[in-house]
Amino acid sequence: MMEEAVQALEIRLHDQHVGYLAGYQGGRNVMVFDEGYRNDPERFTLTLTNHPSFSKASRIMAKPWIRQQRLHPYFSNLLPEGALRDWLAQTLKVHPDNEFPLLAQLGHDLPGAVTAIPLDADTIPDRVLAHRTRITPVKRTAQSTRGFSLAGIQMKFSMREREGRFHFGHSDELGDWIIKTPSTRHRGVPVNEYTAMRLAMAAGVNVPETRLVALKDVEGLPEINLPAEPWAYAIKRFDRQPQGRYHTEDMAQVFFRYPHEKYQGHNYEQIGRLLRDYTKDGLANVQQFARRLLVNILLANGDAHLKNWSLLYPDRRTPVLAPAYDIVVTQAYIPEESEFALNLNGQKRWYQIHYEDFKAWASAVDVPWPAIRMTLDDTIRRAREQWKTLLLESPMLPEHQELLRTHWRRLQPEWRIA
Repeated sequence: MMEEAVQALEIRLHDQHVGYLAGYQGGRNVMVFDEGYRNDPERFTLTLTNHPSFSKASRIMAKPWIRQQRLHPYFSNLLPEGALRDWLAQTLKVHPDNEFPLLAQLGHDLPGAVTAIPLDADTIPDRVLAHRTRITPVKRTAQSTRGFSLAGIQMKFSMREREGRFHFGHSDELGDWIIKTPSTRHRGVPVNEYTAMRLAMAAGVNVPETRLVALKDVEGLPEINLPAEPWAYAIKRFDRQPQGRYHTEDMAQVFFRYPHEKYQGHNYEQIGRLLRDYTKDGLANVQQFARRLLVNILLANGDAHLKNWSLLYPDRRTPVLAPAYDIVVTQAYIPEESEFALNLNGQKRWYQIHYEDFKAWASAVDVPWPAIRMTLDDTIRRAREQWKTLLLESPMLPEHQELLRTHWRRLQPEWRIA
């Protein structure tokens, strides 16, 4: 019988043992849930689909999650994409699609409260390897050094803030801020996102604390190419609090979609129903969701895909809609961008969206239209009262400000900001 090397990670959520993730030399990755975790009605919620009230939870956890090269979508979505992934893979000398060593490297500082802890070879339980009958697994210790993981394509780093300066490379402390460096492809991204998030907050969107940070105040960045721009964008991590980690997951994790599928297969009605059915104070979360949908139209943001909506678990079991993040005027970088990332009432075109589309959306989500109409009216009132002055005073590039004003004039009459 052939032999195949295998390594394993213990998966924990807060201080609760969830199971084991085995990574085989040939590329197969297997997640096995612990029986005690599966049978515990008071278990912490790793992902909404294993919440005790979710109808298919027992069936989803009963069988191992098996994938080849890539991890199961839940774990794959914990890892960075794009340039940050390539940089990490080059550092580890592995292929970017070989995800087990990436997770092993980053497992102590993943998004939310899940950790992936490398096991010594002699502590890997035999039952974790029992499904491999055609080969003999040879246990090896999973190797890792400390790093951090932030999902997304842009170069961004988890950092600690001390007296107004931000430090990268901390080995024993969790980062409490996300720092996004300027883009080598697009001008003015930090000031774009900072301005968009400030406008969203003025319109009633729940957002974390944000700052513009002088690059000279960011210490310890790796050797990466940066343009000659003075600012980085900083956003406070809502999954890191003084009392410890808060668990979170994005909608791609909830729906078991890989990062490259974040624009596919789901719509805003499905997200709305999920918020209605499974979150604490479901109607309030759906109202906040509707407010953000309108704000994305008003801010010409076409990138509100599955990974840019998240759930937060303050009590470790029942989720709420997490604060907003990654709101950017994407039309500034994609000429003639004019669509949502996902469908709303069967369409995506911002310039064709009316109140009636939101009314149909509310009906599909099965929430009272008056509650949604009131939220939309409040959102547009706030935007009309505050945005013109806030935009004029913002650090956004002048050409992007003018683009946004032009965008407002092209919207349907009920959404226009004079």
